[in-house]
Amino acid sequence: MTEPLRTPDGKYIVVRERLWRASNPNLPEHERSRLVSELMDARRRVRTKDAHEKAIARIAVDKAKHDLGERGEVWWTDGEPDYNRYLIKNTPYAAWYAKGVGAHEH
Repeated sequence: MTEPLRTPDGKYIVVRERLWRASNPNLPEHERSRLVSELMDARRRVRTKDAHEKAIARIAVDKAKHDLGERGEVWWTDGEPDYNRYLIKNTPYAAWYAKGVGAHEH
């Protein structure tokens, strides 16, 4: 599996021309690893047919994503706004992406 394309500042990954907030790079590796493991486990449990278990798993996914910094308050401190889920063409990253960086994403 290849690493996703990251914005130059490391705040986002780019998937299908859309920005998704990256995990907080300031998390200790052992904590990040634990949270990613919890996230993957919760994502597997979301596939259950049981509605109650599915709801619990979705809550666990959301919690892990918050703890990783991918949701909730931004983890950066430079005052820049959050462009999570924006199409890259509608963000300040558009020119960077248009320079051919995006050609390598597909």
